[in-house]
Amino acid sequence: MRNAILRAAQTPILLAFISVSAFATDVPRSGDPVFDRVITLVNSEFHDENALDRFNAAAKKEIESAVPALSTTGSTARVDAAIETALASLQASHNGRFKSDTIAYFELSDIFRFAIRDDLRRLFPPDGEVNYAGIGMVTQLIGDARFVTDVYDGSPAAKAGIVMGDEILAVDGKPYREIASFQGKVGQSVDVRLRRKADAALTSIKVAVERLRPLPTFEKAIKDSVAVSERDGRKIGYVRFWTLSTRDGLDIAARELSTGRLSNVDGLVVDLRGRWGGGAADAAELFVGDTPSFRLIPRRGKDTLANVRWRGPVVALVDEGTRSGLELFAYALKINGIPLVGERTAGALLAGRAYTLPDNSLLEIAVSDAVIDDNVRLEGNGVAPDIRVALPVAYAAGRDPQREAAVTEMIRLLADGTSDRIVTPRQPSLTR
Repeated sequence: MRNAILRAAQTPILLAFISVSAFATDVPRSGDPVFDRVITLVNSEFHDENALDRFNAAAKKEIESAVPALSTTGSTARVDAAIETALASLQASHNGRFKSDTIAYFELSDIFRFAIRDDLRRLFPPDGEVNYAGIGMVTQLIGDARFVTDVYDGSPAAKAGIVMGDEILAVDGKPYREIASFQGKVGQSVDVRLRRKADAALTSIKVAVERLRPLPTFEKAIKDSVAVSERDGRKIGYVRFWTLSTRDGLDIAARELSTGRLSNVDGLVVDLRGRWGGGAADAAELFVGDTPSFRLIPRRGKDTLANVRWRGPVVALVDEGTRSGLELFAYALKINGIPLVGERTAGALLAGRAYTLPDNSLLEIAVSDAVIDDNVRLEGNGVAPDIRVALPVAYAAGRDPQREAAVTEMIRLLADGTSDRIVTPRQPSLTR
């Protein structure tokens, strides 16, 4: 039924602000200001006090194993590794440290801009607008090679023809670096050397470097992801939610569904294979809400969309990138009978907050748990897809078998006459 209700944390995921009152009595100290600030913040802010003894023991072990102590090693790498090990001992999502040589640092700085608002002008002079030089792609090491995992829709990388699965060898003749490869090159083009197939010769692609603002980049990617294809005489719409943290991401989709490119499709594929979560807990209401759609029609000027609800058939795409608010979104769709295609979601549903460390790196801490009706916890469990489809990234050449499977499932639903979406809610399996 459409009115299957999902209750979770009432604050937006990733934007909760609380403080744990109890403080562990045996807090280790290393003398390194960054390491010690991490230890202090985790002890005062991490939501689960029961995990602090384990965390402090791990931190103390890291201090003792450093020869000499962390404060005098002069090794940034050693401090980085010690922080990573200590945070891992929490055994929870939404805990991590991010440095300014990574795309994640800039994207999370924009997502958490309110939490670090006092530092924004100092970190991103002169106006505090988070930005970086880039081309709009994300990569990952698979074995000893680096492959493109995401290309933001409408980005310079997408326009140049870079696709998921490309092996990246170099940028302007030097090893690829997420940030350094493009610094000082805004308005210029870089030469990206890549290999599309394992046995193929190297290819060079010229890509324009732009000044990217993370949240506007995500909004543009959501808008530019919208597509309509035709299969068996049916129009299948598609939209990808890269994150729910943007101000207008859901509104972009709503406008496309109401009066835009998706207004006349027979069915819709909603892609929740995101980069970050975020967003309000009721984001799925666009597809499963009971309230009616309506517009405000003035005497002059354009109509205003006051409430949009998509009533047609939906298939959703999920994978390990479906986390936090997007994971909650996926769960809401599933209990309302909407089929999920892809891989199990991340099992990362907590509320986090960001803090600036003494070296200007960013620390994310899980400050609140998230529990759904009937005491369901997605953290550590995730949501299983109804139709499991793997997506091998290396040398994929842009082929997306998960998306193809979702379209096939939509055609099946339309052929079966289930476009009225009268479904029976069901409890998804949360076992691994």
